[in-house]
Amino acid sequence: MSSRVWLRRAYEPPTRNDGYRVLVDRIWPRGVSKEDLQIDEWCRDIAPSDALRHWFDHDPSRWTQFREKYRAELDENADVLAAIINRTKSGRVTLVYAARDRDHNNAVALRDVVEGRRTES
Repeated sequence: MSSRVWLRRAYEPPTRNDGYRVLVDRIWPRGVSKEDLQIDEWCRDIAPSDALRHWFDHDPSRWTQFREKYRAELDENADVLAAIINRTKSGRVTLVYAARDRDHNNAVALRDVVEGRRTES
């Protein structure tokens, strides 16, 4: 089964294969216009809290703890998470993020949660 959840940096041009594009950051990506980003939805409520984001500070040594803490926040925000999971049932969803680190960011952690929950249902 091919992945229904893709990741794309906000600074990369969208593709026609992206499907439904959701910005999953709490803060708008610096230097990117709404026209260039071409998102279908800005889901600020799915982003990590400001406190968690500041604590993590994109430090790879905190990645495991960040994922656990972020998953706990997502569990408390079940309705918003469910909306993204439901969206994947009708097609591809691309989670758009601004972080430089492609391996350690909230979109990666969110994708893992969404894909895990999709297989559970």
